[in-house]
Amino acid sequence: MCPFASAARGHHRLDFVPGDADHRVRRGLDFIRRVLAGWRPDADAVAVEDIALVGSELLANAADHAGGPTALDLRHDPNTGLLRIAATDTSPAAPRLRPVRPDQPHDRGMHIIARLAIAWGAGRTV
Repeated sequence: MCPFASAARGHHRLDFVPGDADHRVRRGLDFIRRVLAGWRPDADAVAVEDIALVGSELLANAADHAGGPTALDLRHDPNTGLLRIAATDTSPAAPRLRPVRPDQPHDRGMHIIARLAIAWGAGRTV
């Protein structure tokens, strides 16, 4: 069950302005923690950090492979208990699971997301 099941419905968006590319992941991570604390101040700290990890991996993936994130959205639906985290970028390519090589420290972000999230996907916005 989502640790935010009893929290109010909500949608929060963080738009990144051009020129702050070096700080987008950090700003996004701070934003996620602030929003989660507002929705559910008594939430389990481990669950909050798992959610923050998913969000930071989405942002880092956009930074590393898509020219940087342009926005971050958090949506919570108390009817389902689901929390949706979406990082927006301008890349035409969808994220994908890459093979993990034991000798490489990279390409694990989407695997982390796949293990922690109920589901993940990508879509286009117009």
